[in-house]
Amino acid sequence: MRQIILDTETTGLDPNQGHRVIEIAAVEMVNRRLTGVNLHRYIQPDREIDAGAMQVHGISNEFLLDKPRFADIAREFAEFVQGAELIIHNAPFDVGFLNMELRQAGLPMLDGWVGGVTDTLAMAKALHPGQRNNLDALCKRYGVDNSARTLHGALVDCELLAAVYLALTRGQESLSIGLDADEAGLRAASSRERPRPLRLQAGEADLAAHAATLAAIDKESRGGCLWRDEPVAQDAAGGPA
Repeated sequence: MRQIILDTETTGLDPNQGHRVIEIAAVEMVNRRLTGVNLHRYIQPDREIDAGAMQVHGISNEFLLDKPRFADIAREFAEFVQGAELIIHNAPFDVGFLNMELRQAGLPMLDGWVGGVTDTLAMAKALHPGQRNNLDALCKRYGVDNSARTLHGALVDCELLAAVYLALTRGQESLSIGLDADEAGLRAASSRERPRPLRLQAGEADLAAHAATLAAIDKESRGGCLWRDEPVAQDAAGGPA
């Protein structure tokens, strides 16, 4: 299963007010393992960055002057995420911005490229209702080292989110592994050859001892031994012949 951990940084909070994507990062994970294959781009937004947004991510207008526009990297991005499940923290925010950028680039919306979107913020709220569930809080809760995150940054946030996502879903994986192991054990047990019963043959001494025991029982019970195949001949004194 191919998944893409995705994050963006923007000039502000609302694409409907003309705000744009200025950084995008997408980190590939296959079968719950990071592959080391990433897409990371800074983008010239053709507008000023809000002061509040700049305080969050630290990206300046001057830094972006020589960077490509989203339209220049739109198809590269779409092809990178194509067919994958996107893992995003607070997905509606990023999806809203990306759909706006794709539309302006003349490309289909995000759901036309990807296999689905998972919102880790919604997952965390369901698992930890009433608690803080931003990325820093989740890193602390799950023991993920976020000491390198002095400011928001799309690539470092993706790497942290990958670790948090694995922690959020580890219980499901463990349950699945446990059920698989049980089923495998049952299959192995049912297919294993049953041991054959051990057959022992009595010797002559064993047979003589057995006959003597039955004769004694028969004498004490005055001929009432039920385990004798044939009645025992009696002598004149009433004992066994």
